This record gives sequence, structure tokens and C-alpha cells, in this order.
Amino acid sequence: HASTHAAGVVIGDRPLVDLVPLYRDPKSDTLVTQYNMKFVEQAGLVKFDFLGLTTLTILRRGVDFISRMGQSVDLSSIPLDDPATYDMLSRGDTAGVFQFEGAGMRDVLKQMRPTRLEDLIAAVALYRPGPMANIPDYCRRKHGEAWEPPHEEIRDILEETYGIMVYQEQVMQIAQKMAGYSLGAADLLRRAMGKKIRAEMDHQRAIFTDGAMGRGIAKDKAVEVFDLMAKFADYGFNKSHAAAYALVSYQTAWMKANHPVAFLAACMSLAREKTEKLAALRQEAERMGIAVLPPDINRSEADFSVEQVEDGKYGIRYALAAIKKVGFSAMEALVAARNGKPFTDPVDFATRIDPRQINRMQVENLAKAGAFECIEPNRARLFHSADVILRRAHAQAQEAASGQIGLFGGGGEKEPLRLDTSPDWPEFERLAMEAEAVGFHMTAHPLDSYGLVLRKLGVTRASQLLAVAEAGVSRVKIAGCVVDRKERPTRTGNKMAWVRLSDASGGCEVTVFSEVLGRVREILVAGAAVLVSAELKLEGEALRITATDIVELEQAAAQRQSELRIWLEREDALPQLQTALQDQKGGAGRIVLLPGVTDSCDVEIRLRGGYRVTPLLGQKLRTLPGISRVEQV
Repeated sequence: HASTHAAGVVIGDRPLVDLVPLYRDPKSDTLVTQYNMKFVEQAGLVKFDFLGLTTLTILRRGVDFISRMGQSVDLSSIPLDDPATYDMLSRGDTAGVFQFEGAGMRDVLKQMRPTRLEDLIAAVALYRPGPMANIPDYCRRKHGEAWEPPHEEIRDILEETYGIMVYQEQVMQIAQKMAGYSLGAADLLRRAMGKKIRAEMDHQRAIFTDGAMGRGIAKDKAVEVFDLMAKFADYGFNKSHAAAYALVSYQTAWMKANHPVAFLAACMSLAREKTEKLAALRQEAERMGIAVLPPDINRSEADFSVEQVEDGKYGIRYALAAIKKVGFSAMEALVAARNGKPFTDPVDFATRIDPRQINRMQVENLAKAGAFECIEPNRARLFHSADVILRRAHAQAQEAASGQIGLFGGGGEKEPLRLDTSPDWPEFERLAMEAEAVGFHMTAHPLDSYGLVLRKLGVTRASQLLAVAEAGVSRVKIAGCVVDRKERPTRTGNKMAWVRLSDASGGCEVTVFSEVLGRVREILVAGAAVLVSAELKLEGEALRITATDIVELEQAAAQRQSELRIWLEREDALPQLQTALQDQKGGAGRIVLLPGVTDSCDVEIRLRGGYRVTPLLGQKLRTLPGISRVEQV
């Protein structure tokens, strides 16, 4: 087959067809050389790799956000010795930072504790198979361990990297200084070493040795240095390449350390259609104390934006277009219809939007995400009224097109909409709908209602797991909502899984081996709240969490001894309450009824027998008419 380099572009001094045969890729309009990358150079063409980095767009948008916040930044003139940036990198606090996000690279930065751009360049060059064996030596020498060069003549060349050959340029410089190579000859030596051409290597060894001896260097030392160069040239990295990457990495780290709101807003803007990435960035924002404000049809833009909050600080306003199945162009049309004037109520919204741009699914998903709460706090009501809103929008558009006035109020009072009268969703359902539309829980977490139960169960929060493991604890209980489950076959033919969980403090990944997975697979579905008994094991600085048992959190809650206190406003609440409790008998909890509407009521009615008392039961009972308050103790 004909394969095409993803970023390779060739340039010649005359029409390419005069130099190489060309081929048209049937899947695109691109012309492709029929010669591969090695032969196009021999044909006289220069090859460039033009890489498209989203990081550059993140930096550009970050600068734009900073400008909207009343400041200006020129990334080409920022200080390269900023203490806050290096402190952040030394902590491994690199979520969102180009090249340095991975767990392995975070470990390298913690060991290295970089203090200069040269350290970052070395980190980029060393963190690859082969060279990474030199990382511990680099870090020890950086922090004071003595080192000696292979020969005193090349101390100045290797001083920057503490005596370790890291870059291809160092190999070339050593050849120049020790053996008198020209720049061109040194580049040929570098190529020969990289390709390990035996005949060429023997030829170069003789040239290098003779040149070094001519400069007064002993033959055995010259051979030793050449062999060392050959070893390192096998995986030596191009320093100019590493330096360019390290500079972009530093710029992103500088922006995160000094302008975190703008930086995270820019990262979220580029990840607008990547739910998992957005969830991780939101957790990072919360960890840094940055508010991520929920989507709002009166405040959100189609894209992410920065917004000043009540305390004078800035937060990140969630993008309307980041809600699932609404579309960017449709949300741009909605923001254009708003035109700087907030929608006042559902009628106003229906009469101002363009019905050609907004459909039923979009209105429903905006309602599920809570974007209409500024004009109607009952999400279910707006969700079930999507058709009503769109019918009014179409009628308004037809009226405007025909030039008629007055059918729906004209210039006077607008005809009210006959919105659905459904009660709002219970909290669990509301959060489930929100997670379905946004991709994760935005305004609250389903486990918030389990606070008392989680304390009684002795659950460890996700954000505390690493510290607990470092303190020597090996067995814990974890509660969370299932975000994702990935299975793969084992060597024995069974299956194991990695399950990602989230709680209000963050998230974690749990390994589930086949013997446990076979018992619990059916409950490990997205959105399910589960209780995991797990073993913790530190592997280096990485934490491995292995499940020994998993149960539904509702089931675990129902088995705990607790009490549900129910305040009754009216006697007619009793029949529906009796029906709701009928299926909950047989648990370890107790039900207490309190007639009256004040806390001073001194009459308590304890129902006989045990009940499965859970937060979900409490939420269901709160929606029943005649019940003023429900409290689990």
C-alpha cells in the first residue's frame, strides 16, 4: 500500500515532477512522492516535518483569556527562571502541561526538581527507552554527587548534563574538539553511529583515533571515548528538537503557575468534545480552588469563558456547546439571539430563538444539564415542555416572516406558555440526567447524599488514597460512581477489568481480576454507585488499587443500622407513605414518624420491624405530598 507521512512536506528548487515521481492519494487531494524519505533527500529535496500542536492553540487562547481579565502577556518575553513555575514542576503538579502530564514524567520531575530550562530540555531528551536509564545519575549529580568527564578535554561540553552524553550535538562537538572534525564530518559521524553501519563505524573509528592522537590524546583514551560516543549516539536526542519542546512545556507550565484560570479555561476549550478530559480538568480546577460554573443560557458562551464571581476572583463558565448533542453552531445561534440581553423566562426564550437552529433534543439536553435554571428552576418542567417551547418559536418566526402582529401579544404582554406541570426530578434522577447531558456530575455528586453512610462504613475518599497507602494502610473501602469499565482477556482466557470511579473529591482506577469480575460485572455499569473493598499497593510512586469485593452502595447502606425521621404535615400523606415503605421492609434501619410541622413536636411514632434505610429512599419520600422533611440519622 502507499503510506503517507503524517507531517512530512518536501520542498525543491524546481517543479517536483522534474525531480521525483509523484502519486495522487485517492483518499485526498494530496500529492505524494513515490520515493520514501531517504531517497527524496538524495533526489535533491529538503524534507520538513510540520507538526500541528494543540498546545500552541491552548497558549494562544490562554493569552486571549488573560487579556479579557484585564492583563496582557507576551509569551516570548516571559522570564525563564520563574520560581513559581519550577516549584510547581518539582511537585509534579503538571496536569495539562505539554510533555509533562504522564505519571512517569511526573516522577522524573519530582526526582530532578528542575531549576532551569536546561533541566527541562534534558528531561524531554532522557525520558525515552534507553536514555531513561541515565535519569537517576542525572538527578543525583544535579543534587551534588561528584562526576568526572571521560576526558578533561570535553568537560565543558558535558558540564551542562553533568558528564552524561544526552544530545547528538554533544557527540558532534566532542568529535570536533577531540579529533578535529569539521561540522560536516561530525554530522556524518553522528549519522553513521545512529545507523550502526559497521564498515562506516570502523572507518570513523580510525579517523577519530588518528585525529585525537594528533592532538596529544592517548590511543586507548581515544578509543574509550569513541566507544562511549557510539553507545550514546544510538539513542542520543537532537537537542534543538528537545529545546523547542521544552520551551513550549515551560510556557504552558508558566501559564498554569501564574494564570491558572486562563490556562485551564483554554485547556477545556480545546477539549470541548472530550468528556473524559473535561472531567479531569474540572477536578484539577477544583483541586486548585478555581470555580467551574455550570452551563447557563444567560451567562455561558458557546465556548468556555472566564467570568468574575462574587468574591472578585475569576471562575470558568462551562460552555453550552460542551453539553452533549447540542452542536457548536446551534449554541452560537442561541448566544446571538441573547445578544447581550438575558432571557427573562421560558416565553421570552421561545420568542427570541431561531427555531431553524434549535431542535427538541437540544432543548432537552440543555434542560437536563441545568442550563435553564436561571429562568425556570424546575428542570423536569422545561425538559417535558421542549415541544411547547419550539411550537411557540416556530409560530413566532412565521408571524415575523408574514409581518403580522398581535397573535402572541405583539408589542404588549406575551401570551403565557402552557408548560408541563410535572414536579422536578428527585435529586438522584436530576444528577443522573445532568451526568447524561454533561458527561459527569457538575452541580453536585450522587454520593453527597451518602455522607452519613460513608462515614459509618469507614470509606476512604479518592483524594486520600495515595496518602493512606504511603502511611502503610493496605486495605480500604472506596465508594464511587462507575465512570467507565474496560475489560481485556488474561493469559488463562478469563477477563479482568479496569474500572474508573469518581467521588466528590476526585477519581481513581480499580483493577478487578476475573474471580471478582465474574460476580459483580452486572453492577459495574456507568453511573452505578458502588462500594469497593480494595487492597492498596505502592509500585514506585504509582498506586495500584485491586478490588477484593464490590457491592451496590444502596445494598451496603440498607444493611447499616440507621434511622429515618419523617415529618408529616397532613394525615392524607400516610397512604402514599405506606405504599412507598412496603417494599423496604427487612433491613436493619428504623422509621420514625413525627406528626406536625415544627421541630418542637414531642410525639414520635416508631414503626415496627426493620427497614432498608438508604439516602435514595429518603429522597423518594421527600417528593411525596404532605411530607415536609426527611432526615437520616
